[in-house]
Amino acid sequence: MKIKLIVAALAFSAVTGCVSSTAPKSAAVQPAASAKAIEAHMQFLASDELAGRETGSKEHEIASLYIATQLQALGLLPAGENGSYFQRVPLRKARLAQDSARFTLHVDGKDTELSYPKAFFTGPSMQYPQTDVTAPLVFAGYGLVSKEFALDDYAGLDVKGKIVVLLAGRPDSLPSEEAAHLNSLKTKLAAERGAVGIITIHTPKQEKTRPYATSLLYLNAPSMEWLQADGTPADSYPDLKAGAYVHPDAAASLFTKAEHSLADIFTQLENKQNPVGFELGVTASLSRRSTHEQISSPNVIAMLLGSDPVLKDEYVVITAHSDHIGLANDLRTDDKINNGAMDNAAGVSILLETARLFAALPQAPKRSILFVVVTGEEKGLLGADYFANNPTKPIDKLVANVNLDMPVLLYPFADMVAFGANHSSLGKVVERAAAKEGIALSPDPMPEQAIFTRSDHYTLVKKGVPAVFLMTGFKSLDPAQDGGKIWGSFFAKHYHKPSDDIPSLIKDYGAIRYDAGAVFANINYNIALDIANTEQRPYWLKQSFFNGVFGKPYNRESAN
Repeated sequence: MKIKLIVAALAFSAVTGCVSSTAPKSAAVQPAASAKAIEAHMQFLASDELAGRETGSKEHEIASLYIATQLQALGLLPAGENGSYFQRVPLRKARLAQDSARFTLHVDGKDTELSYPKAFFTGPSMQYPQTDVTAPLVFAGYGLVSKEFALDDYAGLDVKGKIVVLLAGRPDSLPSEEAAHLNSLKTKLAAERGAVGIITIHTPKQEKTRPYATSLLYLNAPSMEWLQADGTPADSYPDLKAGAYVHPDAAASLFTKAEHSLADIFTQLENKQNPVGFELGVTASLSRRSTHEQISSPNVIAMLLGSDPVLKDEYVVITAHSDHIGLANDLRTDDKINNGAMDNAAGVSILLETARLFAALPQAPKRSILFVVVTGEEKGLLGADYFANNPTKPIDKLVANVNLDMPVLLYPFADMVAFGANHSSLGKVVERAAAKEGIALSPDPMPEQAIFTRSDHYTLVKKGVPAVFLMTGFKSLDPAQDGGKIWGSFFAKHYHKPSDDIPSLIKDYGAIRYDAGAVFANINYNIALDIANTEQRPYWLKQSFFNGVFGKPYNRESAN
């Protein structure tokens, strides 16, 4: 099996050797991406020997070393910690003791225990080895607060020392990306108001998009969080000790003493109404045991130093995640390795080829280019969030982020989607770069999915950095191939499954379109080159929600 790794390494050496010998650095020669180089990178990163690149695993360490040495071979400078190409991310890995989860409802002196995991499930505590909480329950709708949308689900409610009961998801009336951002704040909002626990109710709408039973497949999966300098988990709230996710059939019992039943609440949701909160008049006890392990996993960071005396101290950030989900627990298949060929060996390979294009320039662009390959994306954007909170370059000098996550290279795409393009001046930049390759820029085909908030770039967005997340569009240059159907088929059949590997994808779709990957790399390169050489740094558009929430004086449209 090790022969595969040697062959992949030799193939890449042959490709890069050929490129360097036949493409001399000349101002008259525009560098172009190599499909063969992308293929070689993907063969290594998606190989069985890397065992799915699980965060914290030896195999992910090998993948990170490969990425770092490829960037080093291009002559890029180390931009990690202590003069290295690495930024070690300290992590806490937590597991729930499956026999310890308890949920007891107290109504008029009668105790009813909910069954685990049929009626409810929970994850491990990132803070404590043992948690036991008994408190009154308060229903608080979706648990959202927003001045911009005149929302306050906590209005008139006292939740201090109580467990809040919230609906999963967010109102249909809100724009999807903005709603997704607000949804991510639920835990913070509850903690700030003094709650000691959160119970989330699975809704009929959630059942249609992600069945309750699907979540049960991940009961044994560990949770992770990056650790702050004092050793405490980031984004943690010590007083918020209890948590449970409840099936709607079981959740109905929480409303037996309330002024409205859960059926009434669901009817309101069907009628597009936002439920108002109220006391439930019952108490619950929640307990669990958790085990903790401290590990670390690397981000890889390299830099091409800019040529302008002033602008070289500003950085265009190109990101991709190197981790995947490791080994599968699915007993229905003998193949246990989640290779992650498209997610995200493809994105990393395109990043590496983008780096080669920049290294081939006879003169560097004005701004510096920072290549950041992060860990822990599949665990909750952990490596990216750690970098955003502990940047190796000043955060106010990071002018833009272009993120590469799961480009589906299974058809010759005719259009590209840039999630977030409608929020900043980067939309025009992407449109120009794509046009150079004859590729159109299409609007988000899945706005309800709020994809802009769901990958690594979003951690930098929250720090005020304008960003776009690039994806192959649904149109195909080949009239015999329906790009949208192929993309949907991949997502349904191969996403986060062992079949996201090169042999399986070739079997199902006839080929991996490494040539499409080269087009993607060319576009990515031209986006970054445009940003790097344009005097005006990218800015948030006035009408963007994110301009008001995250924009800084130096990157708002109103400041220009």
